Amino acid sequence: MSNKIKFGTDGWRAIIARDFTTDNVRRVSEGVSRWLHQQKSNPIVVIGHDCRFGGKLFLEEAAKVFVNNGIKVYFSPVFVSTPMVSLGTRHLKADLGVVITASHNPPEYNGYKLKGSFGGPLLPDDILAVENLIPDHTNPINENILYNNPLFIKSDLRDLYLDAIKNTFNLEAINQSPFRFGFDAMYGAGQYVMNTLFPEIELLHCTENPGFEGIAPEPILRNLTEFSDFIRVSEAIDCGLATDGDADRIGLFDDQGNFVDSHHIILLLIHYLVHYKKQSGKVITAFSVSEKIKKICSHYNLEQHTTPIGFKNITGFMLNEDILLGGEESGGIAIKGHIPERDGIWMGLIIWEFMAETGKTLRDLIDEVYQIVGPFAYDRLDLHLTEELKQHIVAQCKNGAYQTFGNRRVKRTEDIDGYKFLFENDDWLLIRASGTEPLLRIYAETSTADETQQLLHEVRKTIGA
Repeated sequence: MSNKIKFGTDGWRAIIARDFTTDNVRRVSEGVSRWLHQQKSNPIVVIGHDCRFGGKLFLEEAAKVFVNNGIKVYFSPVFVSTPMVSLGTRHLKADLGVVITASHNPPEYNGYKLKGSFGGPLLPDDILAVENLIPDHTNPINENILYNNPLFIKSDLRDLYLDAIKNTFNLEAINQSPFRFGFDAMYGAGQYVMNTLFPEIELLHCTENPGFEGIAPEPILRNLTEFSDFIRVSEAIDCGLATDGDADRIGLFDDQGNFVDSHHIILLLIHYLVHYKKQSGKVITAFSVSEKIKKICSHYNLEQHTTPIGFKNITGFMLNEDILLGGEESGGIAIKGHIPERDGIWMGLIIWEFMAETGKTLRDLIDEVYQIVGPFAYDRLDLHLTEELKQHIVAQCKNGAYQTFGNRRVKRTEDIDGYKFLFENDDWLLIRASGTEPLLRIYAETSTADETQQLLHEVRKTIGA
């Protein structure tokens, strides 16, 4: 019997050739096909792949199963981002979107994401239903089934996405502003859009390289030191944007090469949309997001709600309520007026438009936010531990064993998803096992960078890691 395939916080991911194989991709696709036929007759799927190794191969293996089950498939013949597939799913009125991607995971991984007809992550109950329909094996398929098959149809998901950008953003203001912008694709699927829209700006890692130079394409500081150093040394960029492997996550840099994390980006977006654009709505954030979000929401009289980690937990709110913004610590953010999907490029263009229309630097805009919520500094540790030690630490958190970290006494604990320890002055830390990788993550935030590093040091000492 084959191993049971489980979806994590955002899709099924596994190491290529070990568990992410053509056979297992066919198994998942068979489960998806069965689920689709339970939902409606004559279902339609949109499918695309990013820049990872084997993307085209795995797309074709999935498509063979769908077509064999009588499902119409719109596919991209070239690499695309996850937001392109999500937007295409909604635009083409398809019943499901499939993205062959492992997002920000290391290069040895690939993965399989599911997108609902609404253009965002498939909801948790539906994902569970798909999991339960994945068979232990699949029957043989005609290997030439896609050749000249009327159910297998090319679709230009790239142009669809570019048209949406051109109809939404003030690109003229961005291009004519005094600010100089730069972009690091991390060898990911965002490169085509930025190469096309802004060929004159500084572009890094905007070529295809499935190995990502050995660096996981996650837009966090430790993976973007080359971009940071370039900005600092060249003095040629006022704001740098980076996106992950499938371009649904964002990272930013100011003109000094200082990293601007997703907590600050979420605050900037709320400030822009409410104060400058006069928009309103509820704010939905994942458990690992800064407590400062609650502060700015209180300032602007916005309702705020916290969900477990995983954007699929935010999507349901965006479908059923008036949501201004949904966001995660990992750099996944969505806003009103776009698809209910994380989109790193879309969020970056909002920030660039914010700068262009106000004439203010990124640091000026962050200072405006600090006037509302106060300054803060955040960081995260990803610890590779033995399963035994990881489970021991999680058990200690559950049993309430950790009441102090260094000289900080825990004020209260929350356990929506992992264990969040809150201290005085909005300082906090979170201990959580990753849902997609063999890691224990430690998140921390205080008022200064030095204090945050000290807190992370004390956490490691306390938990014995």
